[in-house]
Amino acid sequence: MGHGAGQACNFFDMACRVYMVRISYEQKPYRRAIMQSFGAEVSSSPGDSTQAGRMILEQDPDSTGSLGIAISEAVEAAATSDGRYKYALGSVLNHVLMHQTVIGQECLQQMALADEYPDVVVGPVGGGSNFAGIALPFLRRNLREGQSTRLLGVEPAACPSLTRGTYAYDFGDTAGMTPLVKMYTLGHGFVPAPLHAGGLRYHGMASIICELYDQGLMEAQAVPQLETFEAALTFARSEGIIPAPEAAHGIAGAIREAQAAKEAGDERVILFNLCGHGHFDMSAYDAYLGGELTDYEYPQAAIERAMAELPQV
Repeated sequence: MGHGAGQACNFFDMACRVYMVRISYEQKPYRRAIMQSFGAEVSSSPGDSTQAGRMILEQDPDSTGSLGIAISEAVEAAATSDGRYKYALGSVLNHVLMHQTVIGQECLQQMALADEYPDVVVGPVGGGSNFAGIALPFLRRNLREGQSTRLLGVEPAACPSLTRGTYAYDFGDTAGMTPLVKMYTLGHGFVPAPLHAGGLRYHGMASIICELYDQGLMEAQAVPQLETFEAALTFARSEGIIPAPEAAHGIAGAIREAQAAKEAGDERVILFNLCGHGHFDMSAYDAYLGGELTDYEYPQAAIERAMAELPQV
């Protein structure tokens, strides 16, 4: 479901139907081509093959889509396929977060080999599984062993679920087909601006992450798009790795931490999660280098309208 797709899969013959957020479908043609190369049927979402997609298109024929819409279409496809397809969840839910913590467990061992321990752990947040994967093992050390590592999630300013959302029960998808989840949400009808970090364009957040943020056990920052790509190029020219736009949010957060430490005259061990390369996102870099990208901050009025549509619980 990462990078802007909802998936309905047949695990018996590995047939896969993917509903890819329309703007990701257009911005990330090589990701689409890779899925098609392995036999997946990839549809632009919203589309006319599902009732959910048709409903959205009736309301807005030019909709650029959202992860919430793609989830609605994928769930509908699985629910109406007479068992042919099963819906595969790859983000947001708690069992996925637990699975991803192998990342943080490995980081604990790597830090021990380096004879260091992080003062701050940084990761991008969209649905929350990536950040949880690296951060939760360090949270356990904080709670059980008296460590004081700061945990920092970095999200797009255009999709600020944690930093500007409301902590409430909401649907995980646009059509309201999923169970209600208590999370920081921008409203299940949220349609994001066409930023290039598709995997971070979700209206809500994993419930574990939301509870940690609500309890003050982690921090969150929202970073604008241009700063994110500037950080990505700094990293690429230093390390020789072009990061995915999603991963670049974590890099931007790490750079902010390094600059703050330098200004304060502090030594600070910063651990961040580089979660993916950007080789299939070069159209985004081309747009940035060509001066075509702009910053976008989600308007407060839109958030307030969305809050009025939250389910009454």
